[in-house]
Amino acid sequence: MKFIRIGVKSIISLLLVALLAITATSVSRVYRFAEPQPFSGAKIFNPYRNFSSEQGWKRANFHTHTRVDGLLNECEYTPEQTLEFYERFGYDIVTYSNHNALTLHPRDPQLQVNLYEHGYNLFKFHKLVFGCEKVNRFDHLLPFFASQRQMQIDMLAENSDIVVLNHPLRTHLTTTKLLERLSGYDIIELDSGKSTENDYWDAALSAGHYSFGLANDDLHYPDRTGAIAVRCNFLQTPSARYEDIVRTLKEGCFYAMRLPDYGNGDWQTKVERNKSIPYIKNIGVTECGSIYIALSEQADNIKITGQNHSTLASALNADSLSYTMQPNDPYCRITAYFADGEVIYTNPFARYDGAENSLPTQQATHSVDILLTALFNIALAILFIGIGTILYKTIFVWQIFSSKNDR
Repeated sequence: MKFIRIGVKSIISLLLVALLAITATSVSRVYRFAEPQPFSGAKIFNPYRNFSSEQGWKRANFHTHTRVDGLLNECEYTPEQTLEFYERFGYDIVTYSNHNALTLHPRDPQLQVNLYEHGYNLFKFHKLVFGCEKVNRFDHLLPFFASQRQMQIDMLAENSDIVVLNHPLRTHLTTTKLLERLSGYDIIELDSGKSTENDYWDAALSAGHYSFGLANDDLHYPDRTGAIAVRCNFLQTPSARYEDIVRTLKEGCFYAMRLPDYGNGDWQTKVERNKSIPYIKNIGVTECGSIYIALSEQADNIKITGQNHSTLASALNADSLSYTMQPNDPYCRITAYFADGEVIYTNPFARYDGAENSLPTQQATHSVDILLTALFNIALAILFIGIGTILYKTIFVWQIFSSKNDR
């Protein structure tokens, strides 16, 4: 009987402590979100305006986990071992994005990229944070509300160069409606799980929230063929140094790619097939507003996607495609599907009226509602005090009850 009482007391106490933790970490600004406003303007933003066929592409993965100091590890391999795995497949750039930890480059300090994956919340609302000096450890344990997620984005953007929204399809309670509201991030991760359509990206773009797209392995198991070199990015950057990487990521001259697990477990086949994958030979916008792409080999289908995830044009069994953006086309992006399962995703072309080559971002997409912010956090404080009082009284009453029964 005594053990049962102790067990019940422990469970009640743990539940109350968990509620205290959730309440304490739910503090947030409350925002007013502007109504969705599609891109518009006479100009067309071209993320590939600096494309050069002579410079070529550098292959990169930015979402990589390795062994870190401490007890909690999501990968058993060191940064050096992980880098060696990637080098077998011809990667030029590998960065380390361990959870809430900055990881040093294992070989060359000049190739150091200060990067980490932010978030320990239970909904897996994770972000890659580039160019920070230290880790921001604040997080909402249960970010139910759009305002909490927006606050995290704004908070991280204040002290970093780039914020990436990670794996939206695997983030709990993330919907297309949510992405119509959130803004302030620079890049979104593409192609999570089995989907190749990225309708979440289109929901944000259709609402006027411009972002580039990256496809990353989110690597935890470099020794599994199906986990490594199945998503990657190709950048037009002169080097693997941070200043060149961040400039390219901010300007948009890169594309994302999904690859099959060549060989289905055969390492030699996988390595060999990765040496000759399809790539973009040419891409850009003509003076008359025609978007064009040329590929290194024939694709099963090349598709132009636009507002509200609509298909604007397509070409079967082709290695090139062009499309003239119409005045009522807010944006468009290109996807190429190949016979063996490879998929290429370009960054979006979008209408705007800003300064030459500026991003077509909408201004004042959200603002802080001071009154609701105050009321929300006062309510949290009252709830915190109430739960704390209940926890204290529960323990106190239980001690009295237990002492009487032990006599």
